[in-house]
Amino acid sequence: MEKPKILTSNTKIRFQDCDPFNHLNNGRYIDYFLNQREDQVLNAYGIDIFKMIREEKIGWVVSSTQIAYILPVFTMEEIAFESQTIEFSKKHMKVEMRMFNKQKNQLKALAWMTFVHVDLTKNKTTEHHSKLMQLFNEVVLPLEEKSFDARERNVRMTMKNS
Repeated sequence: MEKPKILTSNTKIRFQDCDPFNHLNNGRYIDYFLNQREDQVLNAYGIDIFKMIREEKIGWVVSSTQIAYILPVFTMEEIAFESQTIEFSKKHMKVEMRMFNKQKNQLKALAWMTFVHVDLTKNKTTEHHSKLMQLFNEVVLPLEEKSFDARERNVRMTMKNS
């Protein structure tokens, strides 16, 4: 059975994560993106990141994050998330994540996160094992744009024209 390349999930924005303007605090976007990605990967691919950490002593750390805040996200708003692996190598993977309104007709935020694979016993980067490399080969969905700035410009232009 073919594995999905675009992973989806939904959640509600909580009061404690918002600023006095009733908007999702800019620092909390990363938390929501990461939490949704963890759930998506577990549900779609059966990868329990925390089980890997406990049992195999390997995991990923975020090495870079780029976020475009496109439209405000409000307290108690229901949000839809999409994510996809856009590139990978032996030691890293880059994921694009998108945050939409519930109906998925308004893009709220766009993020690229790069994750580095780490051996926790050595506290050093390590190569993905062959099973992960096989999965990444099956699910990678590259983008035309090779830079985040180009991707953001294209997304904003597409939104403006629709």
